[in-house]
Amino acid sequence: MNHQYLESKPRYEILDGLRGVAAMIVVAFHMFECYSPGPLRQIINHGYLAVDFFFALSGFVIAYAYDDRWDRMSLWEFFKRRFVRLHPMAVFGTLLCACFFFLGTTTTFTKIADTSWQMFLLMILWCCTLIPVPPAYDIRGWNATNPINDPTWTLQFEYLANIVYALIIRHFSKLLLTICCIIAAVFTVTLTMNIDLFGLLEPRSYAAYTAIGGWILDSTHIFIGLIRLACPFLTGLLLARIGRFIKIPHGFIWCSMLILAFTLMPRLGGNDRMWLNGLYEAFTIIILFPIILCIGAGSKIRNPRIQKVCNFLGHISYPLYITHIAFIYMLYTFRDSHPDAPVSMIICVCVGLYIAAIGTAYASLKLYDIPLREWLKRHWLHKPFTNKNTDK
Repeated sequence: MNHQYLESKPRYEILDGLRGVAAMIVVAFHMFECYSPGPLRQIINHGYLAVDFFFALSGFVIAYAYDDRWDRMSLWEFFKRRFVRLHPMAVFGTLLCACFFFLGTTTTFTKIADTSWQMFLLMILWCCTLIPVPPAYDIRGWNATNPINDPTWTLQFEYLANIVYALIIRHFSKLLLTICCIIAAVFTVTLTMNIDLFGLLEPRSYAAYTAIGGWILDSTHIFIGLIRLACPFLTGLLLARIGRFIKIPHGFIWCSMLILAFTLMPRLGGNDRMWLNGLYEAFTIIILFPIILCIGAGSKIRNPRIQKVCNFLGHISYPLYITHIAFIYMLYTFRDSHPDAPVSMIICVCVGLYIAAIGTAYASLKLYDIPLREWLKRHWLHKPFTNKNTDK
């Protein structure tokens, strides 16, 4: 059966811009983490929640883009479209980070110095597939499912969400999807409130009363990753299907300020009342992020300059997120090489690397991602449409 190629739908420009804002927060979070004295005193303390916001955006976009197209699209066609959208940059990000991998030979990444070139090449090929790497094959020391380029752990869960959506969730009614959202929200509360229902949370005592976790191939992190994925992703799907949004003036600015404010919030409760932080993160994931989605989808951009900013941020969001770890390797190398560097020098280095990360993201988008995806669309996705009602 031949399918007509489905053109992309008009984009929600504010949501695109907010994706870019979240990506820039993640980069800043990882840079500040390099100089952080510990999880209780991060400078951008809740920057990791940007990942949960990505999952919410993903659910919304998937429902908006594909819910009404299944009569013109096969499962295989859906999977090909998602592969073309996600995988080229995932491969590029892994290869770029591999180029700078050995710069990470520091006290932070304890296994890099002992990694053989044979194992390194094997890991490059393995990581390009996005198949999770077990801890036994870790070559860096953090047991990440991609020991070369950390952020791809979220893409592994993204692929899982896409598969489950295509096979099962797209058939759900709004009522059933609402019930699933409620159940997922309950699990989110158990995670952030450190309620260990299945005896899986004890190994992450360093991250108690947070949503931190998901990047290691073990039972604890798989459980955490599934919880972090389920609630935002399902909520995004439901909001897109309901289609009732919030319209306010200057929606992009207000939503950006909300995201910045809630990720910059210091760790609440300290060591004595850590449950306050758990409540805060549950509220952010279950209540705040859906509100931001509704405002972003319902509001309009009137100012052409804001529109250009949103377009730029939306375009670089994924490339920036998936390539910036290369610059984090450089920063850790600088930190270990200059332990007594003055604050002014550290700031200059961080700003320079931040700008370089944005420039690299933009260049990779224009010179690699867009041309390759266009080529794949022409030669792999596009099929001539056959009208069965036309007489031969």
